Amino acid sequence: MFDEKNTAMFFEKDLLRSIQNITFVTYNFFNLIIISIFMKQLDRLLAEKLLKISAIKLQPDHPFTWASGWNSPIYTDNRKTLSYPDIRTFIKVEMSRIILEKFGTPDAIAGVATGAIAMGALVADTLGLPYVYVRSTPKDHGLENLIEGNLKPGQKVVVIEDLISTGGSSLKAVEAIRGAGCDVAGMAAIFTYDFPIAIKRFKDNNVEVVALSNYNAMLEAALESNYILEADIDTLREWRRDPANWTGIANI
Repeated sequence: MFDEKNTAMFFEKDLLRSIQNITFVTYNFFNLIIISIFMKQLDRLLAEKLLKISAIKLQPDHPFTWASGWNSPIYTDNRKTLSYPDIRTFIKVEMSRIILEKFGTPDAIAGVATGAIAMGALVADTLGLPYVYVRSTPKDHGLENLIEGNLKPGQKVVVIEDLISTGGSSLKAVEAIRGAGCDVAGMAAIFTYDFPIAIKRFKDNNVEVVALSNYNAMLEAALESNYILEADIDTLREWRRDPANWTGIANI
């Protein structure tokens, strides 16, 4: 026998469930958009700060020479952020937040020597976690440590970098931590050039990387603040595409 009341209640409950599902999906969709917008603002904001204190310098017409021998229109030294309490606090707080969002709560933080030693310690202190740092080469005396500090096998570790270029030194640190029997949950960096070779290396080695700012955001911030001219953009993007073979001769 057709029960009009029960049928109406069934459809009402079904409709309510559908509305709840739609609301949940819509909420998450807009939440992702908000997070995306915030991250876009964050990378630009930090880039502006780095340019302002000359942690990042741009000289497209008078290139720098890196230790690798590469000619480059950009030079980055994020250790300068340590001299500015407001900026170093901004970085440590945002890096701590993004670590928790992307990787959950790790068991330890590891800084990569030498540029990320101090920032790694600040982040570890903010999160209340054990801290170690990884040398580029073992000490040539004493215990000949490669990792300074105590790690226990099985610990989940997040690696801190101040700058990612080709990814070589960063991955050496990852290898050392994995060699100690630990799991590298991921890597957090202040700034990355986003070189294709680095992106491929991290992917090949199964390392998830998140950076507070990046090369494209920096170019946008530099252009907006009149640090560079529109005419410089092509030169700066050309360098990033093939930094090893870029000479800058045409721009001098």
